[in-house]
Amino acid sequence: MIKITKTQKLILYSLRQFYQSLNQPLSEKHLRLRTSKIAFIELLLASGIVGKQERALYKNLETLEDKKLIEYEKRMVKFTEKGVKIMDKINKEVKQFIDVKEYFKEVKKPKRKLQTTIS
Repeated sequence: MIKITKTQKLILYSLRQFYQSLNQPLSEKHLRLRTSKIAFIELLLASGIVGKQERALYKNLETLEDKKLIEYEKRMVKFTEKGVKIMDKINKEVKQFIDVKEYFKEVKKPKRKLQTTIS
């Protein structure tokens, strides 16, 4: 498996989520939207989620390109086949955390009494 940093995983995951949010309304029309590197970086910077500077984001995207996880087609960012496989693995990891969060939102009171403490 290809080694990628936590930041690179976050960038890949962000790109996938961005594309899913863009393309979901267009799925019936068989259209796919893509974004340029600079537009995606500006979006990440505006979100404040990725705590990196613009230059660091460029370097991370270049590294992802060097590892053949993303590529550029007519200046638009696109996942490679290898990138899609890595993304699927990341989604499996993230899904476990989301499932736990959802479970505890909907969980019923346990049969045993809970102990309350004041802190």
